[in-house]
Amino acid sequence: MTRRRIARVTFAFAAAALGVLTRPAGADSVADFYRGRNVTVVIGFSAGGGYDLYGRLLARHLGKHIPGQPNVVPQNREGAGSERATLYLYNAAPKDGSVIGTFSRSMAVAPLLASAPFDATKFSWLGSISSDVSVCMIWHTSPIKTFDDMLAKPFTVGGLGKDADPDIMAMVLRNIFGAKLKLVSGYPGTNDGTLAMERGEVNGMCGISWSTAKARHSDWMKSGKVSLPVQFGLRKEADIAHVPAVIDLAKGEEQIRMIRLILAGQAMARPYAAPPGIPDDRRRALIAAFDATMKDPEFLADAEKLQADVSPVSAGEIDRLLADVYATPKDIIAKAAMAIVN
Repeated sequence: MTRRRIARVTFAFAAAALGVLTRPAGADSVADFYRGRNVTVVIGFSAGGGYDLYGRLLARHLGKHIPGQPNVVPQNREGAGSERATLYLYNAAPKDGSVIGTFSRSMAVAPLLASAPFDATKFSWLGSISSDVSVCMIWHTSPIKTFDDMLAKPFTVGGLGKDADPDIMAMVLRNIFGAKLKLVSGYPGTNDGTLAMERGEVNGMCGISWSTAKARHSDWMKSGKVSLPVQFGLRKEADIAHVPAVIDLAKGEEQIRMIRLILAGQAMARPYAAPPGIPDDRRRALIAAFDATMKDPEFLADAEKLQADVSPVSAGEIDRLLADVYATPKDIIAKAAMAIVN
């Protein structure tokens, strides 16, 4: 063996040895980290609602796509329209990739509109199971049947908390359009709010995802037990094209920009994120696992049985959406923030 060859071999062995010596103590591969471990999916609402349905659906299938195939466990952590779960993920959850969560899509813009104590751009976003629009669902015993009725007749709607969709959509209707509504907030989840509507505690609930309405309450719609006076989204839902979209009812460029900001979260209807600052290799593995789950035939068949819409939004798309939203001019942000104050 020539001296040059010997030198190259010696250097390679030395470099390999140095790599072993400088590797952080206890460093594991992604698969080694997850093998035999539980991964928690924190669900920011109570059992029985749309976020719970999607969270448990994801939990049943995600684990087989994560290296090491950990057990994935759903955990409800409701409160304050999912702000409790959001702050737990942001501040207190382990930052090792063992906890992910789902919370109200409106939380993404809550730091801009409601001074929520976190920065949504810093989450380790994994993606969203779908994009969506939301609807107002009004019980059949109410005099409210159309959007014009909302402007002319008093009625009550249920809410979950100041940063949750039902509360925000109610304030958009009242403060921007002049709807004669009273908000009764504090229900733990949409399932509790719709039960309150059924019991007659409130006339209805706004800000219910169309995907949830179809999956949970298609029988109500078929039997005429509810009316849908208006829908909320950056796009109009083709299934309910006859229902007016709030963005089309806006008057003037300023109102349109305010509503676009408020409704930005609709584009990431079922978002999932890990805490800020998790190890980058585990973040990449979780994103890849989420993307693979969205294409998994067993996941898709399960979703179809549940009538759960699957129209995935990637982690990169969410990051770009939030970068754009967080660049909104301050005067528009201020006016939009005032529009959703109860």
